[in-house]
Amino acid sequence: MHYGEIKANDVANGEGVRVTLFVSGCTNRCKNCFQPQTWDFEYGKPFTEETEEYIFSLLAPGYVSGLTVLGGEPFEPSNQRSLVPFLRRVREKFPTKNIWSWTGFTWEQLHTEGSHPRCEVTDELISLLDVLVDGRFVEELKDLSLRFRGSSNQRLIDLNATRAAGELRFLPDRDRSGL
Repeated sequence: MHYGEIKANDVANGEGVRVTLFVSGCTNRCKNCFQPQTWDFEYGKPFTEETEEYIFSLLAPGYVSGLTVLGGEPFEPSNQRSLVPFLRRVREKFPTKNIWSWTGFTWEQLHTEGSHPRCEVTDELISLLDVLVDGRFVEELKDLSLRFRGSSNQRLIDLNATRAAGELRFLPDRDRSGL
């Protein structure tokens, strides 16, 4: 896996202060994507053990709420296979930190056998996350007032509440001024 950027002290991609990893590679290619350079699976730098250690050092301070993974596309099967062992280690080292991820695929696509993003590690990847923002960015549905989303078709899925309820549960939807 390659990555395009790592942001320390990010407050735009999830609740609280976060460390954000932008993975490379995306087949969704949404119109007016804010990171089209990350469509290329070879964009940026290789994700190595040193990269992991660097991210761990950024996650260590108590004021950091957690890790955000976006892209590119974290749910491209090749990225999932690299992210699962890394996120397992994040969970082991930082059990109180939360993990958010964005995907251009929908919850339903991630759970449909035979769909492009579904692979042997998809369920485990989802199990390692606390929040999933799903759905492609759709230019015609762009809405800057939405919380942590670019277009109104995207959903803020609270995965812990979803697991507890056995059905989809969402984070409260309020505009950015209400945070």
